[in-house]
Amino acid sequence: MSPMPAQTAPQPRPPVVAALTLGCKLNQAETQAAARALQRAGCVTVDRPAEADAWLINTCSVTHAADRKARRLIRLARRLSPDAPVVVTGCYAQHADAALLAELGVDAVVPNAEKASAADAVLRELARAPAAGSAQPAQATAQSTGRTRAFVKIQEGCDDVCAFCIVPSVRGRERAVPINEVVEQVRERVAEGVQEVVLTGTQPGAYGRDRDDGANAARLLEALLSRTDAPRLRYSSIQPQDITPELLACWQDARLCRHFHLALQSGSDDVLRRMRRRYSAAQFLAALDLIRAAAAGAAITTDVIVGFPGESEDDFERTEALCREAAFADMHVFPYSPRPRTSGALLEDDVAPQLKRGRARRLRRLAAEQAERFRAGLVGETAPVLFESFDGERLRGLTDTYVPVAARWAGGAPPLNRLTAVEIIGLTDDGGDAPAALGRAAAP
Repeated sequence: MSPMPAQTAPQPRPPVVAALTLGCKLNQAETQAAARALQRAGCVTVDRPAEADAWLINTCSVTHAADRKARRLIRLARRLSPDAPVVVTGCYAQHADAALLAELGVDAVVPNAEKASAADAVLRELARAPAAGSAQPAQATAQSTGRTRAFVKIQEGCDDVCAFCIVPSVRGRERAVPINEVVEQVRERVAEGVQEVVLTGTQPGAYGRDRDDGANAARLLEALLSRTDAPRLRYSSIQPQDITPELLACWQDARLCRHFHLALQSGSDDVLRRMRRRYSAAQFLAALDLIRAAAAGAAITTDVIVGFPGESEDDFERTEALCREAAFADMHVFPYSPRPRTSGALLEDDVAPQLKRGRARRLRRLAAEQAERFRAGLVGETAPVLFESFDGERLRGLTDTYVPVAARWAGGAPPLNRLTAVEIIGLTDDGGDAPAALGRAAAP
């Protein structure tokens, strides 16, 4: 009688880590970097809430609403995975009370200054967790670490210390990543198949201000355009005072996306002074003129805060009038709320909540009108679109001006992760705040 074959012991499943991001593109860049490190260590990562062996939550604290989102997500992690370690990092984790975080169910906190070691913190917690490898990877889609779009951090920190902003106190002073390191990171992402690289930071337009080697934003872009093969580079978040002819000259290269995000915050010079912003309303409009002269058809988006302490009806009307004149492609509108550890918190919050809400509604209506008008202006044009998803019927992606495009597709492999010429034939309600562009994609 022949011996029974030896039983092969089942191989343990790789640990599943939910690596989730709240807030800004800089946070997205940092979470993507952590996810890549976890994958290299043998983990499976997912980018949406799901049963997992461990959680890494990169938090935001730019508003009270962001704080609430962070707390809700931590509670959700604890409900979905009661025995899994929860590691938090980011701006909310940086300033929140340690006792509250522990009460929420957080096992470890990674300070912003140590965020590069977030993956190591997750691995340490996994080593202590007896149930690691029990979650089912098939229950969630694999984490995208940026195969279509990757976020690359070029700097962090801010030296401006605006009166309403908590970010300098939780991110620290400006620190630029050396140009050669940014170039190498972009090359790595392109080698992985990335089609669009988003350059991120707390204050991207001030890149190099902390360095004594002559580095600045224009020289960084020149290096990336000349030394990498990135099909698209997106560099959008810039302060008005950082718009210079030298910087805008880089947009002669079509690989730079024609999307500029310039935070206005207020159209009243009096309010801008109290906010400690470094430009006037006239200087803001002059920056828009420079952009439109250098990059025809550019989309310019903005942030506006309504109800900052002392904002009168006249101040608000100046803001509304400037927004109409600026003809933004979109606006993000926020009612002011005092943030701890800011100079604005020392001012009397003297604008009634109902006034803030009413002013915010007026600007949001204007934002919706302007967004639809900008997108309608694309109808009849052909634009390169980077398609990122396909639901079996429609492809979805973005133009270089950050307009979402939906295009029907039937037959053949869909052109995902590929810049594709698309004829814009109309607008469609695709679930966003403004209608998406409806496109007809040419067969590759």
